Amino acid sequence: MLRYIRKFAGEAKDRGASAVEYGLMVAAIAAVIVGIVFGLGTLVSNSFDTTCDKIVQGTGEAAPEGCQDAPADGGAGG
Repeated sequence: MLRYIRKFAGEAKDRGASAVEYGLMVAAIAAVIVGIVFGLGTLVSNSFDTTCDKIVQGTGEAAPEGCQDAPADGGAGG
C-alpha cells in the first residue's frame, strides 16, 4: 500500500513540473507573438502613412481624414 502511495505521489510531482514547463513555454511563445505583432504593426502603419503622403503630394489636395498631413517641404528630409 505504501509503495502505491509513494508511486502515485512521485507521478504527481512529475505532472506538476511538466505543467509548469508547458506554462513557461506558452508564456515565451506568447511574448514572441506579441513582439512580432507590434513590430509588423509599426511597419505596416509606416507603409500606409508613406503611401498616403505620396498620394497627397501627387494630387495637391488636403490630406483625407485618417491620413497624416503631407510635409510642407514636399517630403525633402532635412
